[in-house]
Amino acid sequence: MHPVDIAGPRLQLRELTSDDVDAVHAIYGDAEATRHLSFEPRTHEQAGEIVARSIASSGEQPRTEYALGVVRQEEGDLVGFARLALDPHAQKAATIGFALRPHTWGAGLGTETVHLMCALGFNHLGLHRIWAARAPLNTASAKTLLRAGMTEEGRIREHVFVRGAWRDSITYSVLDHEWRESDGSATANG
Repeated sequence: MHPVDIAGPRLQLRELTSDDVDAVHAIYGDAEATRHLSFEPRTHEQAGEIVARSIASSGEQPRTEYALGVVRQEEGDLVGFARLALDPHAQKAATIGFALRPHTWGAGLGTETVHLMCALGFNHLGLHRIWAARAPLNTASAKTLLRAGMTEEGRIREHVFVRGAWRDSITYSVLDHEWRESDGSATANG
């Protein structure tokens, strides 16, 4: 699917453009926004490389990665970065991840972002399973993933090496029939 343009009640997922480097850096360069992610804050140059790779991957056939901007529809500003990557080790499955600017936290935008990513995966890509992982200390992400209809599956021990130490990850998933039964598909159009 290209280009991706999926809207929910307040947010829109869209393809990144070269004009988004500053906005992506405002997320990935922010120590608070990346505190629980699997990497340390990125430089402006690194954010530019992420955007360039995202643009390049959007044209690949077959497309295996969807790195997208999360935009508040009313304001038009990019407030997040979301990624869905097809899982090469599982049939009809993908992993998702996202980061939002800290000033937007606590307003339900994370839950809406997960719903939009699931809509992309289930409604547009025909996936069967979508999974996500979070840092054990990121309790806000746990609440977001559960509110979005995902189920906690377990812990991957010493899964990520970040900030000089190994860190576990807590995994979550949702299946296509669970998504449809929960009426998650009604939360996004596009």
